[in-house]
Amino acid sequence: MDIREKIQNRSAKIGVVGLGYVGLPLAVLQAKTGFHVFGVDEVAAKVEMVNQAKNYILDVDDAELRLVVDQKRLEATTDFSVLQQCDIILICVPTPLTRNKEPDISAIVKVLGHLANYAHPDMLVVLESTTYPGTTEEVILPALTAKGLTPGKDLFVAFSPERVDPGNANFKTHNTFKLVGGVTEGCQEVSKLFYEQSIVKVFPLSSPRVAEMAKVFENVFRSVNIALVNELTMLCERMNINVYEVIDAAATKNFGFMAFYPGPGVGGHCIPLDPYYLAWKSKEYDVHTRFIELAGEINENMPYFVATKLQRVLNQMGKCLKGSTILVLGVTYKADIEDPRESPATKVMELLHKEGADLQYVDPYTPSLVIAGQQYTSQKITPELLRQSACALILTAHSAFDYDLIVEHAPVVFDTRNGTRQVTQHRERIVLLST
Repeated sequence: MDIREKIQNRSAKIGVVGLGYVGLPLAVLQAKTGFHVFGVDEVAAKVEMVNQAKNYILDVDDAELRLVVDQKRLEATTDFSVLQQCDIILICVPTPLTRNKEPDISAIVKVLGHLANYAHPDMLVVLESTTYPGTTEEVILPALTAKGLTPGKDLFVAFSPERVDPGNANFKTHNTFKLVGGVTEGCQEVSKLFYEQSIVKVFPLSSPRVAEMAKVFENVFRSVNIALVNELTMLCERMNINVYEVIDAAATKNFGFMAFYPGPGVGGHCIPLDPYYLAWKSKEYDVHTRFIELAGEINENMPYFVATKLQRVLNQMGKCLKGSTILVLGVTYKADIEDPRESPATKVMELLHKEGADLQYVDPYTPSLVIAGQQYTSQKITPELLRQSACALILTAHSAFDYDLIVEHAPVVFDTRNGTRQVTQHRERIVLLST
């Protein structure tokens, strides 16, 4: 029985390498579809939680995880040797940046070290981790063909980028359209066939490079547009214009405009990182992506803009930042999720700590946080806590926050996310990014 038949009758065994925000939802989906799935991760704590059906990813349904674990369609392990049992390998490992903002694909290379030992004929290997164009053909393929396997005949290799939007209630793994770029026509055929078993719409592309570029472009698009509105915000601040009113006015145009909103910076696993992957790769072709890099600089400057404006806000109240209690509201990189990775709130807090501010924070999704080597614990919002602060600083606008309570009791509210837009009372206490 070849791999195509195994895919169609669900007898193919799948190895999902990396059980994070991409890998675990994907593993659960494939197990629900009817495949036997091995989840592989080097973090033993994650493996143990999966095997006990204890969920740690917000976008995974607790009951669905319990079901596929109880039915033994999903098993987790730290032992990479299970990959030799698998017909399909999905690589979902982190691809961060180095301190010099260069791609760090060491996790991918580490997985390939294992796969080089366990790759076998009639195997499909798909990279889902976001990376620079060329990774699949330049890094993945040579490592797997070293054993004499031939792409498109007895080895199938493709790139299919993850498109996870953490916290999005409408679009999950199964109904987010999938891009697939195979190394050969045969690779494309097999990888498309596989994803069609569980994803509502699959778009085949001409090559892995196109798929890799498309994924990076999606996030570059967001980075550049966020940078544009952040720069507009700084201009509106100088001109004493409310940038949110400007955006809402522009959004009344019923064609040709897409609204983006400013904030204290960008965060998460994609937008702050992926543009630098493309900028790094472009230098190989003597192209300098100045537009992309400038957008990164603008977005990275926003925490400094927020810290400086906060100092002005306190000065107008006759207070200085040093020694003042700043109550930070929200520290994750976006609202209503548990993920603090690359959160601009962390950078803002580091800047305020450096200036001698007395920091406290509230975030229902982050019980504890380390800033500049100091451990902080999330507090409970109370009128007394708000009154005792010099300023309530909204850095992530969680829907769980009672914004009427915050504005009523805080001496001043510096709202960098426009979370207080529905508050009607005491608006004179609210300061926005540009007002």
